[in-house]
Amino acid sequence: MPDPDSRPALKLLQTVYGYETFRGDQEAIIEHVVGGGDAFVLMPTGSGKSICYQIPALIRNGPGVVISPLIALMHDQVSALRQLGIKAACLNSSLSMDEARRTEGAYVRGEIDLLYAAPERLVTPRFLELLDRVRPGLFAIDEAHCVSQWGHDFRPEYLQLAFLRERFPGVPRLALTATADEATRRDILVRLRLDDARLFIAGFDRPNISYTVTPKLDTKSQLLRFLRRGHADDSGIVYCLTRRRVEQVAGLLVTHGFPALPYHAGLEAPQRREHQDRFLRDERTVMVATIAFGMGIDKPDVRFVAHLDLPKSLEAYYQETGRAGRDGLPAEAWMTYGLSDVVTLRSFTAQSEADEDHKRIERHKLDALLGFCETTRCRRQVMLEYFGQQLPVPCGNCDTCLNPIETWEGTVAAQMALSAVARTGQRFGAAYLVALLRGEPTERMQQFGHDRLSTFGVGKDLTKPQWHSVFRQLVAAGLLNVDIEGYGGLHLDGRSGPVLRGQEAIHFRRDPLLSETQTRKGRAEPAGGKRTRVGRKGESGEEADLGRKRARAAGKTEFDDEADQVLFDALRQTRRELAQQQGVPPYVIFHDTTLREMVQYRPADASALTALSGVGSVKLGRYGEAFLAVIRRNTPE
Repeated sequence: MPDPDSRPALKLLQTVYGYETFRGDQEAIIEHVVGGGDAFVLMPTGSGKSICYQIPALIRNGPGVVISPLIALMHDQVSALRQLGIKAACLNSSLSMDEARRTEGAYVRGEIDLLYAAPERLVTPRFLELLDRVRPGLFAIDEAHCVSQWGHDFRPEYLQLAFLRERFPGVPRLALTATADEATRRDILVRLRLDDARLFIAGFDRPNISYTVTPKLDTKSQLLRFLRRGHADDSGIVYCLTRRRVEQVAGLLVTHGFPALPYHAGLEAPQRREHQDRFLRDERTVMVATIAFGMGIDKPDVRFVAHLDLPKSLEAYYQETGRAGRDGLPAEAWMTYGLSDVVTLRSFTAQSEADEDHKRIERHKLDALLGFCETTRCRRQVMLEYFGQQLPVPCGNCDTCLNPIETWEGTVAAQMALSAVARTGQRFGAAYLVALLRGEPTERMQQFGHDRLSTFGVGKDLTKPQWHSVFRQLVAAGLLNVDIEGYGGLHLDGRSGPVLRGQEAIHFRRDPLLSETQTRKGRAEPAGGKRTRVGRKGESGEEADLGRKRARAAGKTEFDDEADQVLFDALRQTRRELAQQQGVPPYVIFHDTTLREMVQYRPADASALTALSGVGSVKLGRYGEAFLAVIRRNTPE
């Protein structure tokens, strides 16, 4: 066992944070920064990035200054640090003039170890004068992907942070982010002038997160089944593309008994703050939100992230799903998507004011996301390959691993679909073309005379969902393009010719789940597939099987011993009461992982309690006796 006294960073980790050893590159990063070096740190969410600048700030001369993008995040992190006995504060627009002056005075007097500020405040003359009076020990630029022009949460003020190099020479700077592809990394280094920074690139894998992607059928019913299946009492996030959809879904969940709240840019700022505070402090709240919510959210017990609409890239998806399971316990990332998502996102790109290079990159990123959605391979392998990393074997904790996807020979179906597009003038959407192929005449179809085409009714053997799957996969494969300037009409790509002429074979993935209505009618899948079984509450047999397999793979089970469950619930109740007394989120007192260790080891005294992960000296003094009393009351003699 290394001697903590000879390693000040390790001693702080053990006595202040309550952790026995560093993880991954944490210690190497800390030593590099303590020595005065610049660093670029890319680590997955929940892997302990903040320790990489917090501990150096406690060791170096001068306070650490942290550039953080969100007021709520600053307050959350300051609360957590104060629980550890660390002198932390923030300067932002939520403070009154008197509060801001008191904080500035404390900074000048050397009473602050870590000062958090938004980039907009840091570049003001008043704040820079404060930094000139007391030279910082380091600068930490959190959520550094905001610096990049390709970043998905672009903040213009981040671009001005390059001046820190000239204004404060010799003060180390850390740029930290949880997600950045190679182009974004290069952009960050150039724009922040981190020319000599040492790069610390950790693995992207979050093995505790289970990934599922399913075609859109009835998204609201699908979401309710997902929540009831394993998250009825969990806190989580549901992402939607539009404000209107956020309000509708939040209302639906409340109607069905879920404590849900909406969050989007259309709400007044006080209401957004109130909803975010409730989400952070409550252990069951479901936040239904646009992407305006979530950057830097430090809540460790988010057990699921659901997407009802496609995000715009794999980076965005990774960033958003990474808000689940920060405590290392099992969590789920669940997403529905359909062709309408592709139309909407491509329209956004086409109508943006970005230059052509940026639009080209955005289209490439969307194509990569579609490939992730349509893959028959292990989803985790596909995602990690996108970020330049390899997973040697399938993960065993995603839907394609737990319920392997079948494929079917679809060349004839593809030819039918492409022919229907060509014969109708390449200007109609998927719904119209599906009706045509299934021989379902509409007044509009008869008006155009399309009910007399040779393709009319040739596809009656496939159901509507199956034909929608065919069109979706043809778009994802680049054989069909979407008219993003019109009304979502489909038109042929140059690569369609060989398929139409029979020179190239096509295999489609067989979507494993069918709608409840379709199943009741007993329609068969193509290529001799089996009918779908129906489980409880409309849950298909495949859905039920997948849920059971996923739970086994992720280890998501309640305590086997009823006495253990009773103790865990009592510990959570004590934590909740202590948090309410102080007006802080419960997890800043102890994470669920620490409470689970209390259940497992049932420490009898302070010495045994401090041996648990997350129990530092300050928290032991503040809360040790309260939790030990709960353990004693619920432990048989």
